[in-house]
Amino acid sequence: MADIKKLEKELWEAADNLRANSKLTSQQYCMPVLGLIFLRYAWGRFKMADAQIRESRTQSTGRQIPIEAADYTKRGAMFIPEEARYDFLLNLPESEKNLGKRVDDAMAAIEKQNPQLAGVLPRNYTDLGDDLLAETLRIFNNPALDEDGDDIIGRIYEYFLGKFAPAVASDDGVFFTPKSLVRMIMNVIEPERGVMLDPACGSGGMFVSASDYVREHGGNPADLMTYYGQEKVEYNAKLCLMNMAVHGMNGRIVSGDEANTFYHDAHSLDGSCDYVAANPPFNVDKVKSEDAINAGRMPLGISGINKAGEFSNANYLWINYFYSYLNPTGRAGFVMASSATDSSGKDRALREKLVKSGHVDAMLYVGNNFFYTKSLPCTLWFLDKGKPQELRDKVLFIDAQSYHTAIDTTHNEWSPWQLKNLSAIVWLYRGEADKYATLLDEYSAAIREMAELADGDTKAVLAGVTMLDDFAGARDSLAAYIEKRRAKAKADVEAAKQRERKRLRAAYDEEIAELEDALTVVDEALWLTDRFGAGEYADVPGLCKIATLQDIEEKNWSLTPGAHVGVPPQEDDGVDFHERMGEIHEELLRLQAESNDLMATISRNFEELGL
Repeated sequence: MADIKKLEKELWEAADNLRANSKLTSQQYCMPVLGLIFLRYAWGRFKMADAQIRESRTQSTGRQIPIEAADYTKRGAMFIPEEARYDFLLNLPESEKNLGKRVDDAMAAIEKQNPQLAGVLPRNYTDLGDDLLAETLRIFNNPALDEDGDDIIGRIYEYFLGKFAPAVASDDGVFFTPKSLVRMIMNVIEPERGVMLDPACGSGGMFVSASDYVREHGGNPADLMTYYGQEKVEYNAKLCLMNMAVHGMNGRIVSGDEANTFYHDAHSLDGSCDYVAANPPFNVDKVKSEDAINAGRMPLGISGINKAGEFSNANYLWINYFYSYLNPTGRAGFVMASSATDSSGKDRALREKLVKSGHVDAMLYVGNNFFYTKSLPCTLWFLDKGKPQELRDKVLFIDAQSYHTAIDTTHNEWSPWQLKNLSAIVWLYRGEADKYATLLDEYSAAIREMAELADGDTKAVLAGVTMLDDFAGARDSLAAYIEKRRAKAKADVEAAKQRERKRLRAAYDEEIAELEDALTVVDEALWLTDRFGAGEYADVPGLCKIATLQDIEEKNWSLTPGAHVGVPPQEDDGVDFHERMGEIHEELLRLQAESNDLMATISRNFEELGL
């Protein structure tokens, strides 16, 4: 979502208005605020699904079947009773004197329609007062909440949590998983049908992304997937259920003490999962070793226990669990602290056993600034108990620390095309060249569509792209066209009357931004094909390497991608080092002499002034 920062700021200002003008404490008004965002986001998705359903009905020539709640679920939305729809609440007459009760009734109606939400949605909106509640409803009626395909509940929750209580936002290493990382996990584990578990499910982002993946590949997740979650913090578990309901999903989510994964397999799923996806809290300490060992699920062995009888770092407990939960063909994808890839002591022995199992599929290093409230790097681990025999003694390593899009100075992400490119490396490693070929076709089609943005020769060049050999020419032509449009924009704005300049500049800025976005897509196509051509895997220094078990043993069983992929070759800039250093030295001497002369002049001036 391009304007997520702006959206967060606007929503927070409304939420902060509640704190300032109501009698509620921060703890009391956090959930009601998120409940209103839930209502608004649910309504946005409902509208989208409703339009799709009605459009398909108008195209049908047969007998019209009544619209049912399942029709919305199939399209990733929740059916909302009329009295709970956001526009109904928003447009109640001004004479309505009990808006708080109406919102409470809306929550009750949604819970009745969706039994999994029973007791989850907030109430007591009468405590806010009608005027304040009406104002908040108006402010939350933000078109950005109509956008599809984002874990908006989790994202806004993380932002609000950081505002409500910064100390809580990072407690125990718990923080929101960025959409980029979640989507990358789905692209690699490829959920199609079966049982998925997230034993540290937070606000449910993994489930939402898995459903999006299934739907994009032609399936109905309501029919094909069963979701199980454990979340120790009950507050987060409620958000998970809300998030899933908004997306037309159902799941079995357990919270509280019985959901503490260190001590409980709450759903009795050990050895039964087709998919495990998670972002567990990193580097947790003080896990009671006796209780954890008694709870089982440690097929790799037991990691280090301190003198207090506690696991001093729970990273390998989590890795044990993820591996143990998989059935004989199951896949796991999870986020883990980067230190776990080469930690020593007993961890190394557990890692060696995991590598020797042949079930480590891929390791992907992620650079700084992907997390929303943290700047730390991490590694995505991928396990596959159903790996084909020819890959059992191999592991794919990808170091993507230099490959991302900077959203701002503190936030990076992978664009949709970058996610496709990273996924393409995995496809080629798996021998799935057909998927790579389909991606090249997508790039060609996208570039051809760009022809509508240009004219003349550039339009013809873009419209004629059909194969990877055309990508470089398209890039050069588009880049030259952008420079021409910039020059024309500058000339036209300068020649325009003063009152027209702002409007004209804005129009050109919008056009050029669209062209630059298009150029970025062509650049991504070239990034991929410059390395892998028409679709043949090759190790790329500094980016990716397929390592054998022997290679990994020689690295002391390290699974750190950087230890295997090496560093990219330094490009020769054509400058003679010694000659350039001589020039720099001469320049420094000249500047120093000028500085000395200037200081002498300043001193004389002070003396003449008697200072």
